[in-house]
Amino acid sequence: MNILIACEFSGIVREAFRKRGHNAWSCDLLPTEIPGQHIQDDILKHLEGWDLMIAHPPCTYLTLTGNKWFKPEYRERFPNRQEDREDAVRFFMEFANANVPKICIENPLGVMSTRWRKPDQLIQPYQFGHTEAKLTCLWLKNLPLLRYGQGGQLMFGEKLPPELTEIKEPEYITLKSGKRMAKWYVEAASQSNRADIRSKTFQGIANAMAEQWGNEVD
Repeated sequence: MNILIACEFSGIVREAFRKRGHNAWSCDLLPTEIPGQHIQDDILKHLEGWDLMIAHPPCTYLTLTGNKWFKPEYRERFPNRQEDREDAVRFFMEFANANVPKICIENPLGVMSTRWRKPDQLIQPYQFGHTEAKLTCLWLKNLPLLRYGQGGQLMFGEKLPPELTEIKEPEYITLKSGKRMAKWYVEAASQSNRADIRSKTFQGIANAMAEQWGNEVD
């Protein structure tokens, strides 16, 4: 299949599909971290001619965790926050309305659940062989839900590759305030490129997408 990984600079999802024989391309304003088939350009110029698209639109202004910045006390600091959110919603919908037969849009919990529709599936990296917790929403068009194992028993009655069947115990850190957060997320806070670290797709999820959706040929 001809596959577009939209708003991906890491190359992680792209390479997972390419290893399985697909003509996969990533596209982002940033250069690719993994050398390969990458379009460094405005993604909206490249939404035609694909069989499958997996899109990762920026979540900064869409996620529920950012709602605190809309409070009156932050209005002077972020005067354009509402306009930025509306721009982000419009950008998200460019992918939802794209002329591509099969589509997955990935984002954290956010306003699109009410501004558009609820996601088709919620997944966690620890369901796909990682110890990290990162609740992720998937909005799907003509694609099945991602499958994963549960306690050594397969959920869907079929044999899956090992990396798709291992559910691990997620690692958390309890802060002084008493709030519990994912360990990897807290550790990323000290990095200058923390936004890039937090935005990347986990390899186990990328493998599951490629292994399962890469076989979804009409």
